[in-house]
Amino acid sequence: MNIRDLEYLVALSEHRHFRKAAEACFVSQPTLSGQIRKLETELGVSLLERTSRKVLFTDVGLSLVTQARKVLHEVKVLAEMASQQGESMAGPLHVGFIPTVGPYLLPLIIPALKAAFPQLELYLHEAQTQVLVQQLEEGKLDCIILAAVKESEHFKELSLYHEPMVLAVPEGHPWADKSELSMQELNGHTLLMLGDGHCLRDQAMGFCFAAGAKEDGSFKATSLETLRNMVAAGSGMTLLPKLATPHAAKRDGVCYLKACDPEPSRLITLAYRPGSPLKGRYEQLAEQIRRTISLHLDS
Repeated sequence: MNIRDLEYLVALSEHRHFRKAAEACFVSQPTLSGQIRKLETELGVSLLERTSRKVLFTDVGLSLVTQARKVLHEVKVLAEMASQQGESMAGPLHVGFIPTVGPYLLPLIIPALKAAFPQLELYLHEAQTQVLVQQLEEGKLDCIILAAVKESEHFKELSLYHEPMVLAVPEGHPWADKSELSMQELNGHTLLMLGDGHCLRDQAMGFCFAAGAKEDGSFKATSLETLRNMVAAGSGMTLLPKLATPHAAKRDGVCYLKACDPEPSRLITLAYRPGSPLKGRYEQLAEQIRRTISLHLDS
């Protein structure tokens, strides 16, 4: 038994498909299948039910998968500890981002990070919050950058910045010429929202419901760009995070108003596993992001 065998086992449990698991491990399907059988022979137990066309684990197999995850996590920690023997900001770093942060934050911070830490090898991964949280727990990611939510409270979190939300309305809307608007003015109005799974949806809805506004139940967007295009088409209005909006108050059929009384916002954090030996690395990364992003949020 070796670490690679455990990785094959865990991959198979995640994908429930031999070919997809093999692709995820960058090996051929016969190689993965053969190693799983070898592992069964070595342990003297059946890990899979061979009578089904589907990949079904036995009870023993499921127990071993759980233990294998723990072992792989500890191996990840050992690798992190070993990496501290060299320069603290050198080597690979896998960072996750949520879709409502990554496309707007990355173009601003990547040049600064490369300049500040030229030996740091950044691998960037985008997914929704629940996927990132799971991948961080399993050791697939080193840290994640997301809006602070309950699901991330058990990690260590470094505050990066508070991001205001801006009200986006179509050109021709009665509020289009305003520079700012009290949230109380939204009372009785409906707003376009992201679909389920986006933490920004819950955060924006919280502010809207408090102001007496409702969600437009006839449409749920899959991205901020879809929301923006729907507003430009005159289908409604919405709240967008400031980094996702242009500096101009009006562009491409959309007018952007500062929302106030209260100003809706979200806290963006960098989260990592408690006890990680790379704490110093994450703190340096967070500080560089803070310095870089403050120039854009204050403008």
